[in-house]
Amino acid sequence: MGLKEQLKDSSKDEEDVKAIARLFADMGDSYVDLIATGSGDAMQIVNALLEVTSHSEFDISSMTFNFWHHLKRNLTGRDSYTSCGSEVPIEAERNRRMQLFRPPFEVLVSLVSSRVEYPEDFHTFSEEDRRDFRYARYAVSDVLLDATDVLGGDSTLKILFMKLIQACGSGAEQNQNWQPLEAALFCIQAIAKSVSIEEKEILPQVMPLLPRFPHQEQLLQTVCSTIGAFSKWIDAAPAELPILPPLVDILNKGMSTSEDTAAAASVAFKYICEDCRGKFSGSLDGLFQIYHVAISGVGGYKVSSEDSLHLVEALSVVITTLPQDHARRALELICMPIINSLQEIIQQGESALQQVPARHLTVHIDRLSTIFSNVKLPEVVAEAVNRYWPTLKIIFDHRAWDTRTMESLCRSCKFAVRTCGRSMGITIGAMLLEIQTLYQQHNQSCFLYLSSEVIKIFGSDPSCASYLTCLIQTLFNHTIQLLRTIQDFTARPDIADDCFLLASRCIRYCPDLFVPTEIFPRLVDCAMAGVTIQHREACKSILCFLSDTFDLAKSPEGEKYRDLINTIVLQRGATLARIMIASLTGALPSGRLEEVSYVLLSLSRAFGGNML
Repeated sequence: MGLKEQLKDSSKDEEDVKAIARLFADMGDSYVDLIATGSGDAMQIVNALLEVTSHSEFDISSMTFNFWHHLKRNLTGRDSYTSCGSEVPIEAERNRRMQLFRPPFEVLVSLVSSRVEYPEDFHTFSEEDRRDFRYARYAVSDVLLDATDVLGGDSTLKILFMKLIQACGSGAEQNQNWQPLEAALFCIQAIAKSVSIEEKEILPQVMPLLPRFPHQEQLLQTVCSTIGAFSKWIDAAPAELPILPPLVDILNKGMSTSEDTAAAASVAFKYICEDCRGKFSGSLDGLFQIYHVAISGVGGYKVSSEDSLHLVEALSVVITTLPQDHARRALELICMPIINSLQEIIQQGESALQQVPARHLTVHIDRLSTIFSNVKLPEVVAEAVNRYWPTLKIIFDHRAWDTRTMESLCRSCKFAVRTCGRSMGITIGAMLLEIQTLYQQHNQSCFLYLSSEVIKIFGSDPSCASYLTCLIQTLFNHTIQLLRTIQDFTARPDIADDCFLLASRCIRYCPDLFVPTEIFPRLVDCAMAGVTIQHREACKSILCFLSDTFDLAKSPEGEKYRDLINTIVLQRGATLARIMIASLTGALPSGRLEEVSYVLLSLSRAFGGNML
């Protein structure tokens, strides 16, 4: 009895069939190097493994997936051909093997593509069953990507397109049998990154089909994902193919069908706007209409707050391509719904602002963050930040106790600082005054993180020296009071992490404002007190600060601070060395070995035996 008959023999129970399949799968994995040579016996094993892959049970067919992956790596990897000698015979042997294994991989694509079909009873699946089904689809996607490395993306697309055409002829377009259509389309979008953007045969036939497909939920979700996956191809498509408007209409439909289709449509919309931004310059009104409906929560869209960020990002990247005057107006149009929502909460009074759940604020502030980080027009964004600062300041003043809101607000300010740079003007001074005042009252670590970004951007600007000096002194003075013992560090790891991240930034970007001050030796003492903290990120920040200090003393740029740093370090040298050695020998986890070793190396390189 042949393998195929044994796998389908009804007299064998499932465990026997699995054992036979596992035997062949293990044999393939064990002898993949030999199989890849393409001998006659090897090809018999390949055909046997195709029989296993064709089994109707996914648990059995998927046993071969590792083999196909390893075979692909062997066929495409240069190390597999080193025995061939020089470049010419290597290339000849590689071409021979790739041609020999094309037919099996073509069969493989046809076999696995049917594994992703939604079952008729999918709506009755438990959450665990749905999770298993998603896993199976991801596994098939990986196999298809392996196949593209052997066949090429365009050739694999042709095979999958035939599946799509077959599905179109099976009543799928009348919503009678949508599963094969969705399966073929899912496989096509899975290999999108492997398909050339110059592909001119298949995709020009696929894209016009998409608007004709029924709006069944799972199918529509996959259609939306397919549009996003091929956004780069859509941008490169010939101008005589007017495919973009109907595809945007599909995404619009996806956002109003269900939460799942809305999520897929939002992501696709982001990719389309990123890659086809130049094609939207004459369609801004339509884009803003979609945006306002999604953000307002009225109009039938089912876009979640999280997915709405994709739409915000989509419009932000389009705005970046506009002339400044148009961009200024467009930026105001996407910011105003956000600011208006925040002002509505503020206008309810101080008590309401204090009591409103954080998510009611952060959903809007996070949208501002997305805008500030993606509109790459410093002057335009700086004007917007200055215009909306009074609203943001009110939230700072009345919600400074609320960690979640402050983290969201500081993230928004961070992106504003990063995008605008020195275009921010007077707003940066007001922002820094705000955070140093509030930090002393509420101990929010995000204020330190925002300050680090400010130091990175403005640290070398002499015109900012006075208020940066005040910022540094205020923040570090207060932090040192909070972090006196290792127990304090353990209780406040976020503050420790962000404090010493800020200190390292000061060493790198504005040492003149930091190293010669009385706060610097106190911060070294603080670092020594907390360096054995078990929190990974906090510990790394402290170690980085110490190594930056020692490296500065040794560098040409730090020559003017050398005597000062020598005095500070040598007074503490023996104690510091003992702490570092203790850290190497068990006081810290082994995962910190590299960082601790570098601190010791920097210390010995800068001070040698003097530290003892």
